[in-house]
Amino acid sequence: MKINGAVVLALATLGLVGAGAAMQMAAPPDRPVSPRAAVAAQRTTPESLPATAAVPAPKPDERFVIKRILPISGPIKYGEWHWDDANVPEGPIVVTVDLDARVISVFRNGYEIGASAVLLGTQEKPTPIGVFPIMGKERHHTSNLYDAPMPYMQRLTNDGITLHATKVEWGYASHGCIGMPEDFAKKVFETTHVGDKVYITRGKTAGLGDSLVGT
Repeated sequence: MKINGAVVLALATLGLVGAGAAMQMAAPPDRPVSPRAAVAAQRTTPESLPATAAVPAPKPDERFVIKRILPISGPIKYGEWHWDDANVPEGPIVVTVDLDARVISVFRNGYEIGASAVLLGTQEKPTPIGVFPIMGKERHHTSNLYDAPMPYMQRLTNDGITLHATKVEWGYASHGCIGMPEDFAKKVFETTHVGDKVYITRGKTAGLGDSLVGT
C-alpha cells in the first residue's frame, strides 16, 4: 500500500500527541498526598523524599527553672520553717506543696526562698491535688464554716481551701487547707500576689535545672 508524505507526517504528529498525552496522564496529580500515602512512599522509596530536620524542644522559661534549693539538713519537722531571700533577684513567685513530704516551698525567680512543714487534710476532708491560683488574700480572717481564726489567709478554691497560719504540731490536721506556722505564713502572705500559682502534688520530685511549671 502506498502512503504519501502528507499521511506519514500526520501519523507522526498523532504519535507525538499521543505520547505527550500518555506522559501527561502518567505524571503525579497536582494535589496533596494523604499522610498514609506519604508514609507508604517513604517506606518504599525513602531516597526519593527529602530528609526532615528534627524540631528542637522549646526551652523552658528560665524564670521558672530551679536554680537553688535551700540547704536544709534532713526532713523538716513540725513547727520548723526556713526562709532566705537575701540577694535573690525579683521574679515570678511559685508555691509548691508535696502532700507526701508534708512540705510547702516558695520559689522566686527559680530560687527556693522558703520551706516549712505544714498541716494537711484528712482522708475524710483531703487537701486537693492540682494547680490553684491565689484567688484572694485576707490578713485577718475567720472561717465561716468552722468559726476558727485563719490569719494570713490566701484563698485557693471557692469551697474553702486556703493557705493560712495555724499551730503546726504532730497529731493535728486541717479540713483540707494548708496550715503553716504563723511567722512563716506572714512571710508567704507578704511575698505572694493574687494570681500566683500553688502547685499541690503527691510525691513529685524536682531538682536543680528542672522547671517548676508545665510539668
